[in-house]
Amino acid sequence: MRTLKTALVQHSHSPDRSANVAQSLDAIRQAAQSGAQLVVLSELHTSPYFCQVEDPRFCALAEPIPGPLTDVFSASARENKVVLVGSFFERRAAGLYHNTAVVFESDGSLAGQYRKMHIPDDPAYYEKFYFTPGDLGFHAIPTSVGKLGILICWDQWYPEAARLMALDGAEILIYPTAIGWNPAEDEAEKERQLDAWVTIQRSHAVANCLPVLSVNRIGFEPSPAGASGIQFWGHTFAAGTQGECLAQAGHKEAETLLVDLDLDRTEEVRRLWPFLRDRRIDAYGDLTKRFRDRKKKGSGFGVQ
Repeated sequence: MRTLKTALVQHSHSPDRSANVAQSLDAIRQAAQSGAQLVVLSELHTSPYFCQVEDPRFCALAEPIPGPLTDVFSASARENKVVLVGSFFERRAAGLYHNTAVVFESDGSLAGQYRKMHIPDDPAYYEKFYFTPGDLGFHAIPTSVGKLGILICWDQWYPEAARLMALDGAEILIYPTAIGWNPAEDEAEKERQLDAWVTIQRSHAVANCLPVLSVNRIGFEPSPAGASGIQFWGHTFAAGTQGECLAQAGHKEAETLLVDLDLDRTEEVRRLWPFLRDRRIDAYGDLTKRFRDRKKKGSGFGVQ
């Protein structure tokens, strides 16, 4: 059995970037001391979630990759001898920005990066104002601990993204995330949203027979525009290859989950549930269409 000890870092974020970086570095160090070989941080972990408003001043938070900020985390990966997944506001060129996950090898080198492909534009999540959709595709990143399928937050709702990572040989699906509740919503709605979030990611584990790591932030972050703000719901979790919950954090406390993943389990489960074998790739062409028009002539959906 190939066992990989992973660490999922959940904490809150303040307007003080130095403090945010320091707490991440401390968590990485403690995770390594506990034997972690792979450490995963949450989405945009060096700042509050600034996308609650459309304000060009926040574009000043973006940095090039590699750059001063990624250099700090590269050094941490090297010093602690861990493979590290971080998430950064990338400045690619003047006025061209991405929401980018970076994977650092245990020697500090850049193993690869992934630019968020699905960009939301919803109340309090105005990401299209800041982020250009990714152009690197869905490609697993080879590392010394295995091939990592990195996806970011809104990507987690799309089974196509998880499948393409699996088809590229990913051994783990990893979702750095920043998601929470509108405090004005009632408790029943909050529970439905959280349950949907966990369920969709567990379903990616089941459909692809891959472990899933989902890392969220915690804490209330007020809106710079004076709106309701976001209560980030935490619940960072790891799921096994059949969707089973291996570990889950709470919704209020800073916590680092340490989880052992059995990387050989995928082979065993896929022999019993051969989803990849039975895919009808000859019949999936319409997945590349925005929508199937049921009234279109020759579609096969017309009323007889």
